[in-house]
Amino acid sequence: MRILRVAALAAGGLLLMGQVVPAQAHGGSSYRWELTPTGTTAQFRGLAAVSKDVAWVGGTGGTVLRTVDGGKHWQNVSPAGAEALQFRDVEAFDARRAVALTIGNGEDSRVYRTADGGKTWSETFRNTDANAFYDCIAFNDDKHGLALSDPVDGKFRIAATSDGGKSWKVQPTGGMPAALAGEFAFAASGTCLVAGHGRTAWFATGGGDRPRVFRTVDGGRRWTVADSPMASGEAAGIFSLAFRNSLFGVAVGGDFLKPTEAVKAASVTYDGGRTWKLVPADKAPKGYRSGSHFVPWSPTTVVAVGPSGSDVSFDGGRSWKQFYDGSFDSVECAGHGSQAGCWASGAKGAVGRLVH
Repeated sequence: MRILRVAALAAGGLLLMGQVVPAQAHGGSSYRWELTPTGTTAQFRGLAAVSKDVAWVGGTGGTVLRTVDGGKHWQNVSPAGAEALQFRDVEAFDARRAVALTIGNGEDSRVYRTADGGKTWSETFRNTDANAFYDCIAFNDDKHGLALSDPVDGKFRIAATSDGGKSWKVQPTGGMPAALAGEFAFAASGTCLVAGHGRTAWFATGGGDRPRVFRTVDGGRRWTVADSPMASGEAAGIFSLAFRNSLFGVAVGGDFLKPTEAVKAASVTYDGGRTWKLVPADKAPKGYRSGSHFVPWSPTTVVAVGPSGSDVSFDGGRSWKQFYDGSFDSVECAGHGSQAGCWASGAKGAVGRLVH
């Protein structure tokens, strides 16, 4: 999205390092963020959770950090020569392998890959079309992934990889529905594009006269699209998607110029994104939200974050409760059993691990 490319979503309050923020209780369990010192003031919109111990973040100033001890220590593993770029999405397969996307017009949109924990990086994709602007990346598995660009010549553009990000190929647009006037995706949290099982993926939009959700089941060659009842406009739309499985998903967003207002800010789907039901304002997140993710330890629990707070839904997105009033931009969960964990990241070097 051109508006928030550089500065419009840079707002966010300072989070005190090491602070544990009290949470509301629900059914005997509580949620709170345990904030971890990163030693930087970069804004981290790129986030990849691997487990409760391992996570990667990417942000402004070409900054990429990695932790392997639950956030006690963060290692600066930034790619050399990327200081002028902004990392907006990171996808990590484990503690050693990760793929990171920088955003911007033309050649500022790039993909980097590491296989040694960030000691070395390879630039594996550089956008050469001045009209393209890549917003998000997502992987179905450790081989197959997609990258999403805003519309070029009236259609959203997809680049695909089948070798874990070592190489990328821009896909033909014959199977892509036409974009609406003013339609774009939001490079706010790395979750405007998400991948599911097999070759399924979804991406969400705003900016036009209505937000929409696009869906593919063949790895990005052909797409279908559905209208959403959520807010849309110059600064509004769907900012984040989260799917539990091929049918059950949530969308969050709103208007980033109205961060404390829930302006048609959430919806749910039970048919894989073919139709969406709006969450009423009195049950929606308490403001604009830029990131969302299902937690690994509950089939119906979702966490959403934004500059004015964090919310949790215990019923699959139908109703939300705020548990934190500070600022985060991104949230992601991963892992299984005792290794499951959720992380959030945002402005001024803020990274938190979810305690529940």
